[in-house]
Amino acid sequence: MNTPGTADRGLRLTPFRGLRYVPERVGSLAAVTSPPYDVVVRPDGLQHLESADPHNIVRLILPQAGTVDARNAQAAATLEDWLAEGVLAPDDEPSLYVYEQRGDGILQRGVIGALALSGPADGVVLPHEDVMAHVVADRADLMRATAAHLEPLLLTYRSDGDAVTGATAVIERTVDRAPLLATTTEDGFRHRLWAVTDPAERAEIGADLLRHQALIADGHHRWATYLRLQQEHTDPGPWDYGLVLLVDTARYPLRVRAIHRLLHGLPVADALAALAGLFRIREVAGPLPRALDALADAAAEGNAFLLAGDGGFHLVDRPDEALLSRTVPADRPPAWRTLDATVLHSALLDHVWRIPDDPAHIAYIHDTAAAVEQAERHGSTAVLMHPVREELVRDLARQGVTMPRKSTSFGPKPATGLVLRSLKLG
Repeated sequence: MNTPGTADRGLRLTPFRGLRYVPERVGSLAAVTSPPYDVVVRPDGLQHLESADPHNIVRLILPQAGTVDARNAQAAATLEDWLAEGVLAPDDEPSLYVYEQRGDGILQRGVIGALALSGPADGVVLPHEDVMAHVVADRADLMRATAAHLEPLLLTYRSDGDAVTGATAVIERTVDRAPLLATTTEDGFRHRLWAVTDPAERAEIGADLLRHQALIADGHHRWATYLRLQQEHTDPGPWDYGLVLLVDTARYPLRVRAIHRLLHGLPVADALAALAGLFRIREVAGPLPRALDALADAAAEGNAFLLAGDGGFHLVDRPDEALLSRTVPADRPPAWRTLDATVLHSALLDHVWRIPDDPAHIAYIHDTAAAVEQAERHGSTAVLMHPVREELVRDLARQGVTMPRKSTSFGPKPATGLVLRSLKLG
């Protein structure tokens, strides 16, 4: 994405002294990493990560205690203990970090740094999803307590073409050097990290990024948290920057996957009964991959959802036009009004099922099989979604139109725990 206007309105990425695990103090780097906080499937995934290593990063990003204040105090104390014990240590000098992931047929490379914060009106960092106030408040409490950015957001930009210049040139030179760290996580992805400390190379990256704007691919709530905490700290300083990974998707395309809904306390039979006459409902054969193929075929023609939780799969499509006219807001572009997530939230959750969008009633789950398994275990309904095209996401973001919350899942996401940013280090 090229930035409109003058160059000083582009992406301003600055180096920082990264906090990193000291390999000699942990069992393995893979054992202390985690997916981003909102991808961890709870409680099973959380318990698995906690048992993987006593220093797993999940103890910082998802601390466990009886109250919110106790959880955040525990995370802050744990971070201080790990620094004092030498489990985590800051790098000697400020750096930008080149980060590479390989796995499942994907090669992703980008640059991690501290990005100058800007609001949506500035047109530099573009959100494409709405956020939930309680999640922003939760992340803000944790960031205040720890005075740290514990995991980088995933932002994307698009370079001008195939020319190997600017940030791309620095990345390609850097990956031929010995990395700071290399590890393979449980999902089979291989991760490598390098520090870019040379002032000339950092300037080369910085000058290139100033010409671009970025799309928030993953981390809307954390970006909103950065902005909230910036407003609380009126003096210029480290709170004016946020930890991000910037990936050029013209060179390294991301995958876009759906985020599924788990509707607590709503049995599949009740969900289907309420949809009778409003959608076409068909039972489709499993196993899950086959049922998802049926969802993809239906989604190519219009709005479609796959309901699961009773041991079967139920394809729901062809919504009643009168229902959509009555429930979907008409003051948005057609591309927004026809999104599956728009129809799900405006028509189904708000009007048909009358389910509030809060954690007591809805869980957002990235892993399809986990959504089905949890629905079957608890007698609930999993609503499986089909992913949105990246081009549509970018087009709506450029128009300043945000999609319903948790509409997309870009990936692969950066592993949490490879590099952290302390606000106390400046």
